[in-house]
Amino acid sequence: MTQGHTSTRRLVIASMATAAAAALLPLGAAAQAYPNKPITMVVPFSAGGTTDILARIVGQALTAELGQSVVIDNRAGAGGNIGGQLAARAPADGYTLFMGTVGTHAINESLYKKMPFDPIKDFAPLSRVANVPNLLVAHPAQPFKTVPELIAYAKANPGKINFGSSGSGSSIHLSGELFKSMAKVDMVHIPYKGSAPAVNDLLGNQIAIMFDNMPSAIQHVRAGKLRAIAVTTAKRSPELPNVPTIAEAGVPGYEATSWFGLFAPAGTPAPIVAQLNKAIVKVLNTPDVKQKIAAQGGDVVAETPEQFAAFIKAETAKWGKVVQESGASVD
Repeated sequence: MTQGHTSTRRLVIASMATAAAAALLPLGAAAQAYPNKPITMVVPFSAGGTTDILARIVGQALTAELGQSVVIDNRAGAGGNIGGQLAARAPADGYTLFMGTVGTHAINESLYKKMPFDPIKDFAPLSRVANVPNLLVAHPAQPFKTVPELIAYAKANPGKINFGSSGSGSSIHLSGELFKSMAKVDMVHIPYKGSAPAVNDLLGNQIAIMFDNMPSAIQHVRAGKLRAIAVTTAKRSPELPNVPTIAEAGVPGYEATSWFGLFAPAGTPAPIVAQLNKAIVKVLNTPDVKQKIAAQGGDVVAETPEQFAAFIKAETAKWGKVVQESGASVD
């Protein structure tokens, strides 16, 4: 081989190596650089509700952990489906997160005749954040203080008790539907665009009761503005140890728990999903975040994406049965 051919061959090989390195550089650089701009966390309910409260607790901690601002974007409506659709259609680049709920990812699929997104196919699970009891609360002016008194009043006044919720199909709504079915009472559901506006009307005695997520109701119970009648979980809450469960207070077998978790749009690169999961699990296990969520009545749950996905599958089957048996549906 001549010296000219040898030089040309070396030049070609060098060029190929440079091109290969250049092709790999953007992927490596992107992975190393993430995140290099603010992250948006879409919250599918209004400010002041439980989903928003938890999103802000975790978002603030992630801001410190990731070194970039996590901006909360409240997009309320349609039982969480408006925010869910927005997040599902966002670029799968790690810069849009979604604070999903038992409603958006386990209930709505059975409740709504037409869904604007697929809870399973359109999202990459990151980790559950917390399990939260629902709290049966009433305005203090209402003439019942216990579950048996509520049932007796409802049976004596069919259709006169109205209960608010954060939207049709939310866990707050279905907690009420489950109570109606198991206690065999007739109550009227009043849906709102989020828990906060429903609580405001409850505080004004414009609705009688709510099966609200504990974080958005507990402050008003502590202030004496709302009366806590019972919790919806199988066990009493450490934050309100004197408040009985609905099951022990007169409706045996009743249990309903809300949960909240973080997602990214489907197709988000695996290294970014892994990085986000690691950061979320780390902040959830810090004493500060644990204390803040516990003070709201919630129990922190940090898990792998695979564990979260399996949990969602089981919850979808469970709540699908509740929706079917309650007869609830939304057009």
